[in-house]
Amino acid sequence: MSHLVTSGLHTAPDPSRRIVGGEGVHLHLADGTRLLDASNTGAPLGHGHPAMVEALREAAAYPVVNEGHSWAEREDVADELVATAFGGEDWVGGIRFGMSGSEVNDIALSLAQSVTGRAPVVTRERAYHGLVGLSRDVTVQPQWHGGLSALSGHVSRPASGVEVRTIGHPGGSAYAADGRTDATVPAAADLVALEGAAAVIVDYTQGGFYYDPAYQDAVAQRAQESGALWIADEVVTGLGRSGRWMQFTGAASRPDIVTLGKPLAGGAVPAGAVVLSKRVLEVLETAKWQNYSTFRAHPVVVHAIRAHLRVAAAEGLPQRAVELGAEFGSMLADLGRRHPSVTRVAGNGLHWTVELPGPDWRSWRSTSMQTHLSDLVVGEARMRGVQISTSDEPTSLFLAPPLIIERAELERIVDSVDAGLTVADRALEEQAA
Repeated sequence: MSHLVTSGLHTAPDPSRRIVGGEGVHLHLADGTRLLDASNTGAPLGHGHPAMVEALREAAAYPVVNEGHSWAEREDVADELVATAFGGEDWVGGIRFGMSGSEVNDIALSLAQSVTGRAPVVTRERAYHGLVGLSRDVTVQPQWHGGLSALSGHVSRPASGVEVRTIGHPGGSAYAADGRTDATVPAAADLVALEGAAAVIVDYTQGGFYYDPAYQDAVAQRAQESGALWIADEVVTGLGRSGRWMQFTGAASRPDIVTLGKPLAGGAVPAGAVVLSKRVLEVLETAKWQNYSTFRAHPVVVHAIRAHLRVAAAEGLPQRAVELGAEFGSMLADLGRRHPSVTRVAGNGLHWTVELPGPDWRSWRSTSMQTHLSDLVVGEARMRGVQISTSDEPTSLFLAPPLIIERAELERIVDSVDAGLTVADRALEEQAA
């Protein structure tokens, strides 16, 4: 019996389905199965990439130097990150590394409160920014509930330490059963929430709602007018996933702070970063930013970030994501038109969401004993050798394969989803009958 506490507390894992290895875009299971990894935003280079393995070997010979000490390798990789991922963006002032997306979002929001002297923070509907400190407070997807889904039939959100205000999401989709595919900008009355706020933080994938340039520019303009800082959460979309090095560069506006996470170190080790604009950095010139950490920008993190940046640049992975993503999205939208079990398809680059009918997400309470249409799709795809995932919602499938994936493998993912949706279609027919 394992003493590891898992996410699904009531579900005993099948020993034969344990992951024991991985290579490229595949995961290896204990029973000998190879699964195509189709939902993993933390592995942009897949598994066991030679450049990442070598980077970790090299890093083992370096000293552990915390943030309180100057270290040339750390400074060099910060410069390389700016030159590679923010090339031509002369507004960038500086970078501070972190351990995860949750942590750096909390750091960015805390900094905004200190800089502005204000406490309230603004997020968008259905956002997820992490489960640490202020990042937990601005996570408003109801299924998270601070990390606990249900307890004796009820669970309450943990008490927040700050006032959190919510604005609408941008909407938009490649396919919608109701025909409403256009994105929207927040209404002026909605943006009043930014008045007196320390910051507004915007992500570009959560809840199945994706980036829209007009939405971003409207939020950015109101943030500037109201004196709130705008934080672009690129923890998922940054470093090529969306088809650009940074998703926000698709519009005219530029953020005060950018946060990076999941793919930053190529999936080899956890990492995050807070990227400050020159304007924010100037405010800090006469202050000490004292939030030191023993292991931020550890040697293995520094070397992994450098290796990932060089592979992504050399292989043109952001451009690859936009080209393959257009085909991927078109194939998924076609599935939506052919399957009654699909209500909506949306995405950018190599991150896509397929929504199914189910409980209203605003009031949903999950347990590990429930089965939904999304579970049927995941199970059928897995039987066909493809691992897709849900966002722990009863209605959402998310598809985010490694950026090194080939077109034939994308077609295999689509075929597995097609088969899974056929099972979901039959389940809907049986429910109706």
